[in-house]
Amino acid sequence: MNRYSIVIDGKVQGVGFRYFTQITALTLNLTGFCENLMNGNVKIEVQGLEEDIHSFISKIKTGNNFCRVDNIDLINIPLINDEHKYKIKY
Repeated sequence: MNRYSIVIDGKVQGVGFRYFTQITALTLNLTGFCENLMNGNVKIEVQGLEEDIHSFISKIKTGNNFCRVDNIDLINIPLINDEHKYKIKY
């Protein structure tokens, strides 16, 4: 199990990107959250098996048909043991 903090730069707000990440995370049995940042980026924390996280990152790089991902910053962070789902923070 691993957990990553990911900051996505690009056209990722107002285009359904957070919902796209939630659906993608749920299909891969990942936990965590995503939230919009004040600078127009999206922050994601995602936790699960390494190969599932790599699949998640690959899918969010492509995104939905409305977003554009320009850059992804990825940092390994400590696990959260009692987390059971992936959610959108408002």
